[in-house]
Amino acid sequence: MKSFFNMKKKKHSTTVLPEQEREMILSDTASFHVKEAYKATRTNTMFSIPGEGCKKIVVASSFPGEGKSTTCLNLAITFAQTGSKVLVIDADLRKPTIHRKLDLANEKGLAHLLGHFCKVEEAIIPTQYENLEVITSGHIPPNPAELLASESMTQILDTLSAQYDYIFLDTPPLNVVTDATVLSTQVSGTVLVVRQGVTHHKDMQDAVSKLEFAQGKILGLILHGVKDKKAGYGKYSKYSKYSQYGYKNSAYTQYGE
Repeated sequence: MKSFFNMKKKKHSTTVLPEQEREMILSDTASFHVKEAYKATRTNTMFSIPGEGCKKIVVASSFPGEGKSTTCLNLAITFAQTGSKVLVIDADLRKPTIHRKLDLANEKGLAHLLGHFCKVEEAIIPTQYENLEVITSGHIPPNPAELLASESMTQILDTLSAQYDYIFLDTPPLNVVTDATVLSTQVSGTVLVVRQGVTHHKDMQDAVSKLEFAQGKILGLILHGVKDKKAGYGKYSKYSKYSQYGYKNSAYTQYGE
């Protein structure tokens, strides 16, 4: 175990996040326009990947701080509400956050599965949301990109695909490390998250280019953190098509639209 994991790093705390950040995760008390925005995103995503079998979806962004992990969880929650069996995998083996957002332990996770230190059933954690389960990151390994590109990762996804209708993978930012690009070739498609007032057009172009070079399928873009219906962000203003109806938290457009 010690030779595989970077034990110098502290274990991730399960301390509850500040209230304002926790409120960003969908719940019964979430506002109507936020729920409807994610439902619209769910519909568009479903039509982007028709066909039978498990749909595996990477949720990525260009840089940190763009709302990727929150969006990944909220999408998964929204899909689970349809009765589909959904799994979220925290594939960010560098700065994982899914376990903290859901206030879960992070003792056995994806890194342990990839290192053959536990079985799949030992890593799956139920959540407070019906039909939604999670595999956390596990302890941080020294070689995340290599592990995600390994045959073990392919086998794990194949095994899990037999158990779930949808699998969402939260990944590190595309323009920082190669992890998301590596995973993009093993899934049904990638959803890119951009944040109003934060994401720069050139950064998103670079992220798209990386996925295209790897021949990964881009399902669409989600605009996160829309402030008001008149707001636009440079060339991304066209992605705010739902904000005019009061959908102020998330907007979606199919790639190439």
